Amino acid sequence: MGEESLRRRKGEDKGREDRQSIQSHEPQTMNLQKQANLSFPALVGLISGICMIVGTIIGSGIFVSPKSVLANVGAVGPCLIIWAACGVLATLGALCFAELGTMITKSGGEYPYLMEAFGPIPAFLFSWTSLLVTKPSSFAIICLSFAEYASAPFYPGCDPPQVVIKCLAAAAIVVITIVNSLSVKMGSYLQNFLTAAKMIIVTIIIVSGIVLLAQGKTENFKDSFKDSKISIGSISLAFYNGLWAYDGWNQLNYITEELKNPYRNLPLSIIIGIPLVTVCYILINVSYFTVMTSTELLQSPAVAVTFGDRVLYPAAWIVPLFVVCSTLGSANGTCFTAGRLVYVAGREGHMLKVLSYISVKYLTPAPALIFYGAIAILYIIPGDINTLINYFSFAVWIFYGLTVLALIVMRFTRKEFRRPIRVPIAIPVVVTLIAIVLVLAPIITAPELAYLYCALFILSGLIVYALFVHLKFSWAQKISKPITMYLQMFLEVVPEEEVIQ
Repeated sequence: MGEESLRRRKGEDKGREDRQSIQSHEPQTMNLQKQANLSFPALVGLISGICMIVGTIIGSGIFVSPKSVLANVGAVGPCLIIWAACGVLATLGALCFAELGTMITKSGGEYPYLMEAFGPIPAFLFSWTSLLVTKPSSFAIICLSFAEYASAPFYPGCDPPQVVIKCLAAAAIVVITIVNSLSVKMGSYLQNFLTAAKMIIVTIIIVSGIVLLAQGKTENFKDSFKDSKISIGSISLAFYNGLWAYDGWNQLNYITEELKNPYRNLPLSIIIGIPLVTVCYILINVSYFTVMTSTELLQSPAVAVTFGDRVLYPAAWIVPLFVVCSTLGSANGTCFTAGRLVYVAGREGHMLKVLSYISVKYLTPAPALIFYGAIAILYIIPGDINTLINYFSFAVWIFYGLTVLALIVMRFTRKEFRRPIRVPIAIPVVVTLIAIVLVLAPIITAPELAYLYCALFILSGLIVYALFVHLKFSWAQKISKPITMYLQMFLEVVPEEEVIQ
């Protein structure tokens, strides 16, 4: 009886310990469950991924850049070659990013790759430049292009007032920001719809051009290399303008965490999406040249509208309508992806912590998206930001080159990483060398102060990093904590790991 009583007492003690153990692990289990519930759901599939690439790339660029590319090279032949070469470069760069994206499956584009390869300082400089200059200014310019096309029919024969254009652009930014803050699905579905709409106008222009070619409209392609002006500087500037139209080839890397089966869908979306865009761009330019000489194209205020007036009259009104859809689709894709960069920077402590919080109701990075939209609206207010936008590619390709270089570096320093996609080492080497040429050639051949200003702004991020990230001044923390608290209550957002009681 004594031994049986002892066993019973030990059993009771063991049961009590088990219950205490379970109770002590309940908060941790709840925390993990809540963290899983508050993480971004993987809702972006292959079709949505292709639409995200095509929809983000094909925006206002193909309706604006042809004139700038032609102006730099001077002839039809080199112009078409530049468009094809830009597509090849974008595809090679995207393949490098595909290896990075499947090796480091974190959202935020270049940010986590630079962090892993080179540490926090280059990653911070990238986020500093992207968050405050390249991304919001690109968003603003796309929305301004939308506003110009949308308001043009209401002001026939004259330019729309700047107040109307800016107010309409600001309204577009607000609507797109709200849509993406409310639902990942809604933003994805809107992107699919606008991509379908823009592909209609792209198809109309391409089919019209093929019909005109079949009818013998080929006189503008004779002596297509005559009067061309080829130099390293002119080719680099032509690439800048062409690559602006291709900008967005790396957008899926910003939402890797939200891709379904990223190891399969990320490379497939790239392999299908970017060559599709390249073929479309070349055929659109061919279509332009079937009805316009080089001189006429350079003199046209809006190339697509001129094409529509000559080919589609009296149905030429559909061109500005579908261009509006095209620019909106590009703006929506830019907002959808760039908001994730803000989110990741906040999560790493390189921006305000509240920017890394996600909405309890909608599971979207609402604070990051709102911040991004607000900065974009600020860029609309000044009268002229074209100088900054002209050197957009200069800043962007500094970090594109660094990111691809990071891939090369991690081949040697992070051999233990799993690489579901492994591109030949020659591809990142070639892309890095081209990036170096694109950055240095305009500075050497046609130096301007704007390049210096751009470089100084990038380097000024070192001061911000030293003061607020590395040293973490206490007074800055005292100011940011109450701001974070009030914004958290107002927006109903929490950190991923927050426990909701």
